[in-house]
Amino acid sequence: MTPSLEAALASTAELVEQEIGLLLPRVDLAEAQLHEAMRYSCLGGGKRLRPFLVLQSAGLFGVSTDSAIRTAVAIEFVHCYSLIHDDLPAMDDSDLRRGRPTVHRHFDEATAILAGDGLLTYAFEVLSDPRTHEDPGIRCQLVAALARAAGPHGMVGGQMLDLIAEKQTFDIGETTRLQRLKTGEMIAFSCEAGAILGRASPPQRSALHKFAHDLGLAFQIADDLLDTEGDPSVTGKPAGADAGKATFVSILGVDRARSQARLLAAQAASHLDIFEDRADMLKAVAAFVVERRA
Repeated sequence: MTPSLEAALASTAELVEQEIGLLLPRVDLAEAQLHEAMRYSCLGGGKRLRPFLVLQSAGLFGVSTDSAIRTAVAIEFVHCYSLIHDDLPAMDDSDLRRGRPTVHRHFDEATAILAGDGLLTYAFEVLSDPRTHEDPGIRCQLVAALARAAGPHGMVGGQMLDLIAEKQTFDIGETTRLQRLKTGEMIAFSCEAGAILGRASPPQRSALHKFAHDLGLAFQIADDLLDTEGDPSVTGKPAGADAGKATFVSILGVDRARSQARLLAAQAASHLDIFEDRADMLKAVAAFVVERRA
């Protein structure tokens, strides 16, 4: 990772932590455990890749930091909700996330389910708030696009395919579709959100969508490689959690999967040529996602 990218990621993470702290304060209510579980899932670190993509894509169009960071945190809320539910016994039954006990282990299953529900619905409250953008039309576009990316034709549909793939053999095409829905659609929206906020032209929005599509697949292949080869003390989650699932590594093997990830990262960066050097940080993150160790 280049020093400039490292600094940009760290700056984004700091902004995200601050905004989450403001949007999810500690409360003195009977249901305080719910709020604490929501905070626990969101303030536990993580790569903050999706918020980074929002801020960088929004920066291409001169969008205010306030609008971009609120949008970024709404997306992070949805991402964290998905991790809470993904870790549940009915799904992946994971005990560790980001180097800490998963939410259902730290609290209990019922609280974890409600914390996920709370984050998902709160994300749309944040996006629909005038503080996110003064134009109600822009807010409606954000809400509709996030609903598509996170719903049955996006992340949730991909999770269903992931469960089906535990019992059926998926080929490379089916696995690619699974990962595009489960991971890629939310990454794509993270880039397109900046374009929506900035009222980008159709060619600019298309370029960001193509970038995000290839980036999402490269990211997932890298995730599969980390599950196979990663050090749990670095990744913060158990190794081999995806054993028996449909992954790019299980189909292509380690070497071909790594080559494919690098090819996709390079292809992703090429889509951004329309923005010239203003998109250098997005190009850098494409290279980073395939070489990361966590």
